[in-house]
Amino acid sequence: MAATYNNLYLDARRALRQAGIEAAQMEARELLSHAAGKSRQELFRDLALYAPEGVEERFQQLLERRLAGEPVAYIIGEWEFYGLTLSLCRDVLIPRVDTETLAERGILAVRALGRPARVLDLCAGSGCVGLAVADNCPECHVVLADWSEQALRVCRKNIPRCGLSGRVSAARADALALPPALLRDFDLILCNPPYIPTGELAGLEPSVRDYEPRQALDGGEDGLSFYRAVSDRWKTALCPGGRLAFEVGWNQAPDVEYILARQGFQNIQTHQDAGGNWRVVEGILTP
Repeated sequence: MAATYNNLYLDARRALRQAGIEAAQMEARELLSHAAGKSRQELFRDLALYAPEGVEERFQQLLERRLAGEPVAYIIGEWEFYGLTLSLCRDVLIPRVDTETLAERGILAVRALGRPARVLDLCAGSGCVGLAVADNCPECHVVLADWSEQALRVCRKNIPRCGLSGRVSAARADALALPPALLRDFDLILCNPPYIPTGELAGLEPSVRDYEPRQALDGGEDGLSFYRAVSDRWKTALCPGGRLAFEVGWNQAPDVEYILARQGFQNIQTHQDAGGNWRVVEGILTP
């Protein structure tokens, strides 16, 4: 017997809650919207209607994948970040709300310049940070840089999806090496690098450990390898007076502040995310 969208939604929400998934309501909605090929607004409008043939089966398959541990973002192939809907796959990290703090600091820094700015999103992954800056600062030009060709494919898909072709480009670059000649003269470098200590990877929650790309998580023995390399090698890619801003792990801010200071950065500031964690450390490279 066919079920209404509402019954499918309620049953899925219950199953997700029983599995200990905190965001059960949101995840049930996203999975059902995807299975039905409807926007959220269309789904809520049609909750009382019976689902057409095939929708319930597709939905149950998606729900089983989620109950087995696969993150919703990978199942549906997209996720929202700073008002943008981005394409995703397992080659890139899922954008987190915590990372919106880095995007916000970038937006404020570009606006404070009062002129067109060149911005580099290093270790870009899906491109979420750089795309958010470009979307909110129409006069800036943003380069999304990552070492992973798979990640760059995702970036190149998200640029036109966000309507930012012409102002955002993508380039391959190794954050642990010296910057290539073409990636120079940036007013701002934003970087959300891998920062989980290698020894802690095995203890991550399964939805992260088993599905998200290890190379985007592993920050070396102490989790600080990328901070040392980027602050040392990539400062040559900054204009005089340019700014470097990092996302950091919940307990890494003091170490990253010290790393920036040793590399000659000044006016070092640390900012909290919405959860009260010290999430972004930034400094200015004085002439």
